[in-house]
Amino acid sequence: MFSDEGLFHYTLLFLFLSTPPTIISLLFLTAPYGKHVRPGWGPTIPPPVAWFLMESPTIWLTLLLFPYGKNNGNPRAFLLMSPFLLHYLHRTLIYPLRLYLKTRDGKIQKSCFPVSVAMMAFGFNILNAYLQARWVSEYADLDGDEWFWWRLAAGAMVFFGGAVMNVWSDNVLMGLKEGGGGYKIPRGGLFEWVSCPNYFGEILEWLGWALMTWSWAGFGFFTYTCANLVPRAGANHKWYLKKFGEDYPKNRRAVIPFVY
Repeated sequence: MFSDEGLFHYTLLFLFLSTPPTIISLLFLTAPYGKHVRPGWGPTIPPPVAWFLMESPTIWLTLLLFPYGKNNGNPRAFLLMSPFLLHYLHRTLIYPLRLYLKTRDGKIQKSCFPVSVAMMAFGFNILNAYLQARWVSEYADLDGDEWFWWRLAAGAMVFFGGAVMNVWSDNVLMGLKEGGGGYKIPRGGLFEWVSCPNYFGEILEWLGWALMTWSWAGFGFFTYTCANLVPRAGANHKWYLKKFGEDYPKNRRAVIPFVY
């Protein structure tokens, strides 16, 4: 017999079981978009369209599911869900719109994004939006949690610190693409420490989210984010070293300062 609780638990189990294969596969196969784009992955679409479509479930599915949870009228649930929605409002609407405008105006060279990769991301975002929205709106015991405000405050500090890092790094990378001339070495700020501070910032965001929700759903999302972004950061770092050779700073790590 179908039950939402059973669906939630099996979906959560699937998230954890899919994390090890994800990190193993991405250590050997780099997703073909951005600087790693290459033929052989089927039809492509413009990156702004891809980002909008594949990230959109985190908005519409969250807003669709949230009113049906027992916590839907609890101010704590609204507060807790807000950082998740803010991140994905930026990733679904603002970031693709900026890419589109800069591409349209000729400031950034047009590129392509494989539909197959976008569809895989779309599927993951449906799964993850369901888990995060149902945990906060239905299964979290928000009023019985004596540590709620402390964890919310600590997690929010980590989350928004990571968000600032993520958005700032994206702005730097987007600025380097303007005016043509191909790829350039990013410099300044956290780029002096790691090749991918945008990924480091996003990892911190979902670490903060895991602290705020204090849930297996939040922790599962954080671990999957690491499984996805850490190998890609390593691939980006190797790409920079290969492309720029001796000109690329040798003291930079890939994604975690002083560690990796």
